[in-house]
Amino acid sequence: MSSITSDARPRRRFAGGRTLPRIGALLASLILPILLVALWQWAGTNGGLFGGALPTPDRVWTAWTKWAFGTPGMGLNPYSGTWAESVMFSTIRVAKGFALAILIGVPLGIAIGWSRLFAMVVDPTVQWLRPVPITAWLPISIAVFGISDFGSIFLITIGAFYPIVINTTHGTRDVEKNWIRAALMMGSSPFTVLRRVVLPAALPSIFTGLRIGLGIAWTAVIVSEMVAVKSGLGYVLWDAYYVGRMDIVIADMISIGLLGYLSDFLIVRVEHWVLRWRRLQSFNT
Repeated sequence: MSSITSDARPRRRFAGGRTLPRIGALLASLILPILLVALWQWAGTNGGLFGGALPTPDRVWTAWTKWAFGTPGMGLNPYSGTWAESVMFSTIRVAKGFALAILIGVPLGIAIGWSRLFAMVVDPTVQWLRPVPITAWLPISIAVFGISDFGSIFLITIGAFYPIVINTTHGTRDVEKNWIRAALMMGSSPFTVLRRVVLPAALPSIFTGLRIGLGIAWTAVIVSEMVAVKSGLGYVLWDAYYVGRMDIVIADMISIGLLGYLSDFLIVRVEHWVLRWRRLQSFNT
């Protein structure tokens, strides 16, 4: 009892229930971005960055605020007040493609990791197609779906599918065999073992695949929107580069990175909630 009380040191709490370590972690995570922005501003102000080809952070900020909060220009200025619309288009496509990748990749990965026969039949094809890059699927996407959302969702699903199915397969195969034997000896059916033993044990690997797949999904949506559709952040990125608006290009890149970070944060929070039993188990042991 004494050892527990000595290790459980109370943290100093502030208004809103935040603790000092969390505030310190937040401040530490901002050090490098602030230094990079300061260096970027200094390099762009003193003689121009790369011969003036790249705008300074203040110009990017001005362009983004007009893109986000300006009055839509009725087609005359596509970079005024259209940021939220572009974000919405890209986010919806990522959500649809990522959801399809989960619905296909997780069950398929469990089946490959659980059944040796199924792995012999399906896994070689998965490994054969996996090295094909997303850009190589672009002509097929346009030929089959045309310039539409379906082509973009198709590419996003392919991009997110492989890390999900690979990590799910390895998570299923790495389940402790003694757990499976013990469950079978207690009279559990194979389906019950799969649902109550294998799936919970494979969840950490599955969530790793989800995080990797989500990052690739954001890459895929930008690639697809550059070519296969006429809306979204990827379309704005390419269009702004074509007309020489590098301030919008960089603002677009920052927006993509922020959306990817927030979506990954959401996956991590869901993972912590789903796997809270693991933390309780490690605490009790």
